[in-house]
Amino acid sequence: MRVSQIPWWGLPLVAVVFALAGAAAAHLVFARNSELLNRTIRDRRWYDERNEAYCRLLAAFEHATQRLRVTFESGEKPPTALNYVDQIGPALMPVRLLASGPVRSAALAVHLQLERLHGEMNPAGVAGVQPQTHFRELLAQVPLVMQQFEAAVRDELGIMDTPPKSLPSRNGRAPLRKAKEVP
Repeated sequence: MRVSQIPWWGLPLVAVVFALAGAAAAHLVFARNSELLNRTIRDRRWYDERNEAYCRLLAAFEHATQRLRVTFESGEKPPTALNYVDQIGPALMPVRLLASGPVRSAALAVHLQLERLHGEMNPAGVAGVQPQTHFRELLAQVPLVMQQFEAAVRDELGIMDTPPKSLPSRNGRAPLRKAKEVP
């Protein structure tokens, strides 16, 4: 009784065909996995570069704003515009190079507002406007402009304002539930 319809001399040819097909499939799977891994690494690096640059710039803006508030409340003269540019410049340049249009525009809006506050206070010759009041009003606008910058950053980086709805599992166990409040 015959086990197979393939002649004895054809078995090595069948083995070679299956070996080549298996090697090709393994090569395709490896190439696909390598591409996915490289894309993940590129995406992570893209996110990390921007996240670090935006956080540095936000911290520098916050520091400059706080310094302006302290000098204004103490009655001292605010630092010059050149001092401000020296402080902000290293944090602003990566954002100008890496950011998308909306984030770059929002960052430059905050920068221009703070730069205006570090310059000479001239309320444009408007009758009845005191330079101190004008300075306070401009300083009060900085958090609003910074909020627009933060919103543009959140939008670009895909940061959600709301937490996820489901709680993560704890190693296969049911998620923790909040205890009921006793009246």
